[in-house]
Amino acid sequence: GHNQIDIENLATVIENGVKQMTTTHLSKSFLPVRRRVAVLISGSGTNLQALLDHCQRGLSAAEIVLVISNVSDVQGLQRAHKAGVNTKVIPHKLYKKREEFEDAIQKELEEENVEFVCLAGFMRILTASFVKKWNGCLLNIHPSLLPAFKGMHAQKQALEAGVAITGCSVHFVNEEVDGGAIVAQEAVQVFPNDSEDLLVERIKQAEHKAYPRALEMVARGKVKLNKDGTCIRL
Repeated sequence: GHNQIDIENLATVIENGVKQMTTTHLSKSFLPVRRRVAVLISGSGTNLQALLDHCQRGLSAAEIVLVISNVSDVQGLQRAHKAGVNTKVIPHKLYKKREEFEDAIQKELEEENVEFVCLAGFMRILTASFVKKWNGCLLNIHPSLLPAFKGMHAQKQALEAGVAITGCSVHFVNEEVDGGAIVAQEAVQVFPNDSEDLLVERIKQAEHKAYPRALEMVARGKVKLNKDGTCIRL
């Protein structure tokens, strides 16, 4: 005759209790269906590392199955190799047109049955055609609290504007640069004596929290992109 008991944050509680265990020790009934994710990089891959650490912790609904870089011999590829994730180098300079470069990327994504794509320091602007193809399944992170300080040198823009708070935003990618619907944000305080380098590093630490959180919400279907370009939060 008692009311039904509601257990909140069960996955988080279990995850905290089994940090030293591998997924092979866990009952399959506790594990969510894992969505296949690719990460596109161009450099050191610090956000890639944060995503890898999160996904390999045990109870994530996301699984990174492929890392693609348009630059060879970058640290991000080494991070992926160490984590046992397949990698592919697709140099953009080998292609005369952006569409040809993206077709090569698309082929790799299809071969790995990728469901979601994360941009993590990927220094190429994607065409409208590619963005539309991955509408609602393509994420990017930007070092500001969007819609403020879009584009390049967002940290410098924040310092020049004299704001007290900035941060980072994970958003769905659309045709407008840094204009897609926001999935998650993390705030960072700006101190009076901050240099651009100091602020860049502080925001990076926030990015390493926000990006895994955003990917998890999208992978679990807690956040989706509406037809009108806004977020649906379930």
